[in-house]
Amino acid sequence: MTLDLFGDAPDDARHDTLQPDALGPGAFVLRAFAQSQLATLQADIDAVIAQAPLRHWLTPGGKRMSVAMTNCGEVGWISDRQGYRYGTHDPLSKQPWPAMPTSFVALAHRAAEAAGYRDFVPDACLVNRYTLDARLTLHQDRDERELSAPIVSVSLGLPATFLWGGLQRGDRTRRLRLAPGDVVVWGGPSRLAYHGIASVEGSFDAQAVRYNLTFRQAR
Repeated sequence: MTLDLFGDAPDDARHDTLQPDALGPGAFVLRAFAQSQLATLQADIDAVIAQAPLRHWLTPGGKRMSVAMTNCGEVGWISDRQGYRYGTHDPLSKQPWPAMPTSFVALAHRAAEAAGYRDFVPDACLVNRYTLDARLTLHQDRDERELSAPIVSVSLGLPATFLWGGLQRGDRTRRLRLAPGDVVVWGGPSRLAYHGIASVEGSFDAQAVRYNLTFRQAR
């Protein structure tokens, strides 16, 4: 990541048949796609955090990121004064990152397939926690070796305003409200589109946060 920083069918089956909202070529918003899985996903997030606690990475320039992050999967995304990169071990514990929960893998695969990307098998999942004062400025996800694979991004907790731009930083930026259970998938011609989080909605409650799961094929 380069920062500047339906009928009687089960809920999942109904959401799989919903028409995605197109953001651009190869980019879609799947509204409420993970709605029925929020409790399971949150429990699995809590389990990952128990093994690899959230932390605020430093940018290469030494600035503390406002978003708290951790990882699960074969590799995890790391940022410090040495740069942005993926690593197999948590630099805090020196242990391998926690395994990706099966609920994560299944959801990422289904969402990618619903957006037209078959056989997506993520090896990295970034777990991001946003408080009300957290932001993620426009950036591209470009630290992955396999740029032909899509990005799958899942929203939980508080709603947020998602920024969606073009392939150049100065391109027009759209603002979209993401609710819990919404999933954004982008790849193909839009794989390197600039994107970010402008704001998180909610009252000033220390327990009220937004979580985001970002699935990638990093290697």
